[in-house]
Amino acid sequence: MSDYNQTRKILLLSANPRDTNPLRLGEEMREIKEGLKRSKNRDQYFIATAEAVRYRDIHRAILEYEPQIIHFSGHGTGEEGLVFEDESGQIKLVDAEALAGLFQLFADQVECVVLNACFSQYQAGEIAQYINYVVGMSQRIGDKAAIEFAVGFYDALGADKGYEFAYKLGCSLIRVAGIAENLTPQLITKSDTALLNAATETTTIYVERPPIEAKCYEAILQPGALIRIRSPQRMGKTLLLEKVLNYGRQQGYRTAKLDLKLADSDILADAKTFLQWLCVDVADSLELEPQLDKYWQDVFGLNKNCTRYLQKHLLAASDSPLILAIDNFERLFAYPDIFPSFCLLLRGWYEAAKQGDKIGNLWKKLRLVVVHSTESYPTLDTNHSPFNVGLPIELSEFNLQQVEFLAQQYELADKLGTQALSELMALVKGHPDLIQQAVAYLQNPQATIEEILQLAPTEQGIFSAHLRQQLWHLQHNSQLELGYKQVVTANAPVRLDTEVAFKLHSLGLVKLSGNDCVPSYELYRQYFAVRLG
Repeated sequence: MSDYNQTRKILLLSANPRDTNPLRLGEEMREIKEGLKRSKNRDQYFIATAEAVRYRDIHRAILEYEPQIIHFSGHGTGEEGLVFEDESGQIKLVDAEALAGLFQLFADQVECVVLNACFSQYQAGEIAQYINYVVGMSQRIGDKAAIEFAVGFYDALGADKGYEFAYKLGCSLIRVAGIAENLTPQLITKSDTALLNAATETTTIYVERPPIEAKCYEAILQPGALIRIRSPQRMGKTLLLEKVLNYGRQQGYRTAKLDLKLADSDILADAKTFLQWLCVDVADSLELEPQLDKYWQDVFGLNKNCTRYLQKHLLAASDSPLILAIDNFERLFAYPDIFPSFCLLLRGWYEAAKQGDKIGNLWKKLRLVVVHSTESYPTLDTNHSPFNVGLPIELSEFNLQQVEFLAQQYELADKLGTQALSELMALVKGHPDLIQQAVAYLQNPQATIEEILQLAPTEQGIFSAHLRQQLWHLQHNSQLELGYKQVVTANAPVRLDTEVAFKLHSLGLVKLSGNDCVPSYELYRQYFAVRLG
C-alpha cells in the first residue's frame, strides 16, 4: 500500500430495500469512517458514501468518485444476485455476470471490491476475473460479524497494510469478538481466478464406464425406446448423451436435442407456449419448416396438438428413426403447471409405440432420451417419481483404472503416480468432475498434487465452487442441514429420517450403508464438518 502517494478513494455503497430484513448498515459505515479517521495515514484516504443504492447508481457513483476501493453493504441471495433497489424502492437483483461486466469497465481504476453481504462469494468470483482483490461471503453473515470484519479490514488499510493482510485482520477480529463466522469472508484474487479458469477451459476427455455405454447403444436401437439418464450434477450425463446421439447418427438416425436450460422463463410460464416452443425447436433441429398453423388446432387441446405435430410432421417426414433428447429435464420440476402433464405426454408417446397398428409403427420410429439431475429432488414430493418408465441409467463414479486412463490422456504420469492417485481417490473417490478438475489443474507446470490435497477442503482450493453449491443446497433446507451435520461429525454411519436420507443421497452428499448414511467423500466430511460444525 505504501507505494501509492496519492489519496486513496473508498466508495461505500449500501442498499436495504423495503421488504428485506433491516441491517445495521449505518453503524458499519460509521465504524469504517471512524477507524480511518483515527489511523496514522488518515490523510491518504477520501471516503464517499451512497446509501439506498439503486442499481443504476453504481456506475454513476464510480464515475463520479473514481474510487480504488468499493465496499458494498447489504443483502445477497447467492447465485441470483446482490439486492439493490429499483426506482420505487423495491428489490432489484443484479447477478454475478452483470456485476462482473460492470467492473470490467473500471478494471484499470478499481483495485479492491468488498461485498459485505450474505452468499456474495458467487459475485466475488466473477468480479475477480477483472479486479485484483475481491472479498465475498461464502454463507450468511450476521450484522456483528460483518461490522467486525469491516473494522479490521479498514483499520489495516489505515495502517498502510496490504489487502491480504487487511482481509486476514478482518477475519481475526470476528474470531476475537467470539463470533463463529471468521471463515465466512473469502478473499479471491485475480491470479487465483486465472488459474481456475485455465483448468476449467481444458477440453474434457470422455471416459467410458462399461457397461453403461453398451446398454445405451443397445437400447437406442429398440423401436419406441426410452432412456432415462440421471445422477447428481457434474457426473457426465450430457457427455454420455452426446455419445448416444453420435451413435444414433452413425446408424443413420435423425437426432434432435432439446436443452431446457435454453428455455426462457416466459416460455416455461405457460404450457401452450412451452409445447409450441418444443415443436418449433425440434423442427428447426431437423431443418424442417415449423408449420404450426397447419398442424396445431386449438380445438384438440395442448397434449393432443403436440402429439399430432410430432406424428404428422416430424415422424412422417422421413423413414429414418428419430432420437429426441431432452437435456436438463429437471428445469421443469419447478413448473407444476407443465411438469405433470408433460410427463404424461412423454409416457403416452412411449406407450403409442406398443400399438400394433399403422400409427404404432409410426411411433416406433421415435426414441426418447431424457436427462436430468437429481439435485432438484429435495423440492419434490418423494412419493411421486418425476418419470419412471423406460430404461434407467445412473452414472457411476470412475474406478482406479479409469482415473489412470484419464491421467495418461493428460500426460500426467509423473505427477499422478500410484501414491498420488491413491491420495486423490481417498479424498474424492472417483467423482468424475472433481477428478477432471484435478487432472486439468495439474497441467499447470507449477501445480502440485500436494497443493490440491492441502487446499481441497478450503475456499482456496480448486473444488470450492462445487462445495459452495452443495453448501447452498443445505443452507436452504434446515432439515437437510441438520441431518448432514450429524453425518459429517459422526465417526460411524448415521440413521436419518427416510426422506432426509433420500434427499441427501439425491444431492450426492451421502452414500447409503444399509439404512444408514455416510459422507460420499472425505472431501465433504472435512469441508462440511467445519462449515456446519
